[in-house]
Amino acid sequence: MPFMTDPTSSSNPATAVSVDSVSPQTLVGKRVLSFVGEIYEDLELWYPKLRLIEAGAEFFVAGPKAGEKYDGKLGYPCVSDLAIDACEADSFDGLLVPGGFMPDKLRRDPKVLQLVRDFDAAKKPIAAICHGGWIPISAGVYRGVRVTGSPGIKDDLVNAGAIFEDASVVVDGHHVSSRRPDDLPDFCRHFIALLA
Repeated sequence: MPFMTDPTSSSNPATAVSVDSVSPQTLVGKRVLSFVGEIYEDLELWYPKLRLIEAGAEFFVAGPKAGEKYDGKLGYPCVSDLAIDACEADSFDGLLVPGGFMPDKLRRDPKVLQLVRDFDAAKKPIAAICHGGWIPISAGVYRGVRVTGSPGIKDDLVNAGAIFEDASVVVDGHHVSSRRPDDLPDFCRHFIALLA
């Protein structure tokens, strides 16, 4: 069973929405940002993108350059809407951090790390899946947070001060995380609930 923080907790108001109560257009008016770069994990970007658009959200993909085509691990292309340098957390309601090899490069970009810190400081939902957790690790926002991720980054998560759990999805406050593409249904349901 997926782990979710107690929805009655007053310290975590973002988790007060039941996953089962989310209506098909519950995210109308919400703006979600996602990172993209070379060798991103195809499913971990496209599945949430299409699912969130289906739920009514506006979805924006930011890469190192605006209008640039980036190829996924499986070769599926994604064209960025925005340049990362032009993005500000104030303009969005949530952040998606897909995995693949992309996070290993983007985590070296100071603007990427500042964006993650700004989302975190504002308690806006941050959803990281698989190796996407590398970016919040480098931003320093996972200390004391319950998370999951690819088994390949378990040691990185623990060394960053996170509390690792092996589950399809872990929600702690405004953070939602999952391990791999097979977890995407749980991941998206809980991300949508936080955004709602």
